[in-house]
Amino acid sequence: MKLVVVSAGLSVPSSTRLLADRLAAAVGRKADADVDLELDVQVVELRELAVEIAHHFTNGFPGRKLADALDAVTRADGLVVVTPVFSASYSGLFKSFFDVLEKDALAGKPVLVAATGGSARHSLVLEHAMRPLFAYLRAVVVPTAVYAASEDWGAEGLPERIERAAGELVALMAGLSAARLPAPRPVPDGVEADGSEADGVESGGFVVVPFEQQLDALRR
Repeated sequence: MKLVVVSAGLSVPSSTRLLADRLAAAVGRKADADVDLELDVQVVELRELAVEIAHHFTNGFPGRKLADALDAVTRADGLVVVTPVFSASYSGLFKSFFDVLEKDALAGKPVLVAATGGSARHSLVLEHAMRPLFAYLRAVVVPTAVYAASEDWGAEGLPERIERAAGELVALMAGLSAARLPAPRPVPDGVEADGSEADGVESGGFVVVPFEQQLDALRR
């Protein structure tokens, strides 16, 4: 399965990229240990795409690198998205990238949202800005969002939030993988799955037993 990590950090090194890498590593560990899923991880650095994103708004065509990033996000089985906090919200670069994404690209896709900032006072950006954005894009956002303020690095709490959020994303991705398994072979009319005869009608691989027969079985 493919995990795409979108980081909107601007500096080098970047605490946003650091948080993105820790989340990706935790998702990889959980996928391997909990559900035996092998993940292909790709990181999209929006800092490197800023010029192409701006050009896309003016000419309507993505550059090669931006087109590859948009395709990776569209084809991903799950996303980790991380932004620095600017003016009590996600960064303009972060929002611009998702503005140029096709409107249905994230529909039904599991997403883990995270942010970094200089103060814990900005932690509500996850709930009042990021979660509504991805809900509008019809993504499935994991319950635990991760915020890392400057004082959180090396302190208690952040590693536990990272692990919990990673586990939730893996669970959603594993459910998506299971949903893609082939449907069971249809059961012939009048035959149970084990080959015995059944009283009922087969429909879509299941035997439908009339309600009257179910009541009669309970009376016996």
